[in-house]
Amino acid sequence: MTPNATATKNRVERTARLKWVPIALMEVSTLAQRELNTNRVNKIAASFDPEQIGAPTVNERNGHFFIIDGQHRIHALREIGWGDQQIQCWTYAGLTEEEEAEKFLSLNDTLTVDAYSKFRVGIQAGREEECDIDRIVRAQGLCVSRDKIDGAISAVGTLRRVYTRDGAPVLGRCLALIRDAYGDAGLEAAVIDGIGLLCGRYNGELDVSRAVQRLAGAMGGVNGLLNKAERIRRDTGNAKGHCVAAAAVDIINAGRGGTKLPSWWRDAA
Repeated sequence: MTPNATATKNRVERTARLKWVPIALMEVSTLAQRELNTNRVNKIAASFDPEQIGAPTVNERNGHFFIIDGQHRIHALREIGWGDQQIQCWTYAGLTEEEEAEKFLSLNDTLTVDAYSKFRVGIQAGREEECDIDRIVRAQGLCVSRDKIDGAISAVGTLRRVYTRDGAPVLGRCLALIRDAYGDAGLEAAVIDGIGLLCGRYNGELDVSRAVQRLAGAMGGVNGLLNKAERIRRDTGNAKGHCVAAAAVDIINAGRGGTKLPSWWRDAA
């Protein structure tokens, strides 16, 4: 990728150039940007100050200017009726969508950008961890999304935690177990973290089919699991993920038959 700046004899020059860009020619690549927050746009528009607008960052590609950083400011300008104006932007030329995504991530390393947006753009940038997690999720018939659709997971921070802590195979088993035991209701952060711990520790000892049957058949379903975990958390003061894992072990071990798993706390490192 082209570096962001070059050093000459007496100055440092950015690769991007300040350029007057028509707002009407600006577009947003949904693959290389966070989702638009209309409340944020409205807030900027309501207290609009030209001195605070700064210089957005864009990439000139195929006759259009794709916004890398500053989409909320640009939408606010359109909101107040300035869509026919020009604004000074730091302008790159000829970046691919993947490079635009990587620039977005680099620019926002020091800004407040939510984990979900960074994860989604990281996939477009081709980053190895994000792409592998996305592959694992899709392999289970699920998806990374904030939309209210079947199989959607928005807890990307927890997906990362399980992936980095226990590895790709454990994340896959964890998601499959949750899917089969609880369906969409189980695809939340605390459950993913706890069942990830369970799959990581017991690994070959865990009879997944039996675990699914026991968890799915327990009173209250996933809410029963979380209520039990909360009681354990209050009694022990341990982290929620570990309490979910302990509750799951108790449910799996309940009833007759089958090889019992060692107690979560006895086996704890």
